[in-house]
Amino acid sequence: MGPNHVEVAIVLEALALLYYKQRKYAEAEPLYKRSLTILEKALGPDHFETATCLNNLALLYEDQRKYDEAESFFKRALSITEKTLRADNPRLA
Repeated sequence: MGPNHVEVAIVLEALALLYYKQRKYAEAEPLYKRSLTILEKALGPDHFETATCLNNLALLYEDQRKYDEAESFFKRALSITEKTLRADNPRLA
């Protein structure tokens, strides 16, 4: 499997979420970023799982009132999600 496998990224995100819910933002942020890096490399920058991670990172920033960072990640997640939905469902194109 290795440290750059998608399954590792998913577990990193789960741990980051736990820290986020505990308001341990300094611990959560690097885990989300590492997960994002793995997902972008393994699945690509426009994959739905990548969008989910971007959204989670945006929520982390939003909760810390880092609105510029949050907005940037939310917009990237939205763009990917719209593309993914259109590709998966021709009726939405």
